[in-house]
Amino acid sequence: MRRETQNLLLFLLGGALLKIALGGSYLRYVKPALFPWLVVAGVVMVALSAFAIVRDIRAGGPERHEHNSRSPWMLLLPVFAIFLIAPPALGSDSVTRDRMTAPAAPKESLFPNLPPEQAPLLSMSEFVTRVIWDDSGALNGRAVRLQGFVVHPTPGTTQLARMRISCCAADAAPVKVDLAAAAQAAELPADTWIEVTGKLRPGTATEANDYVPTLETVLIRPIPTPQDTYEY
Repeated sequence: MRRETQNLLLFLLGGALLKIALGGSYLRYVKPALFPWLVVAGVVMVALSAFAIVRDIRAGGPERHEHNSRSPWMLLLPVFAIFLIAPPALGSDSVTRDRMTAPAAPKESLFPNLPPEQAPLLSMSEFVTRVIWDDSGALNGRAVRLQGFVVHPTPGTTQLARMRISCCAADAAPVKVDLAAAAQAAELPADTWIEVTGKLRPGTATEANDYVPTLETVLIRPIPTPQDTYEY
């Protein structure tokens, strides 16, 4: 591969990295804490390629280094994916393929009190973790609000789900809640984002059903897809 082509590939890769970072679509792939590192990496790649191009121009043209290998051209695939395809965040397909494992218990021996409002908004991860590990019964008979996307794992069943990641989309795991008495949600297409108000059906999250609790739904309303679709 000619050196000017190598410089162009490096410039395109750096530009693609800056595009997803500054445009916010990086949240489909990695957690927010990695944003500064993505920007730094993109700037360094663009700067290095620009320096090499300017140096070659001043020297009267790049030295010729021809190689028969075509593998470097594979570097263009992520560039094309970012600029042309823009893969979406993980959704219902990932939920139906993966089995859920019980979330780890928090380091604290006791869970903090639930917010005093009538139906507090909890993250899916907090709700499921409380269901599995909090034996105080604080959720019993208590209305809560959860936000996630619709999943239809089998005909006639509906779940609310959210993907939880530790670092990037490669380690994503689904957090799921079965929705009971959810005729409205059953009519919604998969991946539709909704907010559900309901109450826990005690004793429904067991090892036999992959620790998926059941929520007796009271109210369901569609919501816009959040910019950051993952939980951490």
